[in-house]
Amino acid sequence: MKEVVDSRKSTLGRVEALELARAAGQVIAAKGKKVVSLDMSRNPSDSAVLEVMLGPTGNLRAPTIRRGKTLLVGFHDETYSAALK
Repeated sequence: MKEVVDSRKSTLGRVEALELARAAGQVIAAKGKKVVSLDMSRNPSDSAVLEVMLGPTGNLRAPTIRRGKTLLVGFHDETYSAALK
């Protein structure tokens, strides 16, 4: 299944971001050249999850892609290449 959400028309905040993260097995978030990987089976704190998933406006950062049990947040070319193979 493929779902595309136009962020100009719809925004996802704290509650929705946490729902996405808790449904995933792993969250990989990129901010610039920094990449953070969270193993969701270790139950990271909500604040740790939200810190890497939300932008300065408090909304889910784009792009966000769910591939199986992996949630990719932000863009990092090498990470996308490895995760989307």
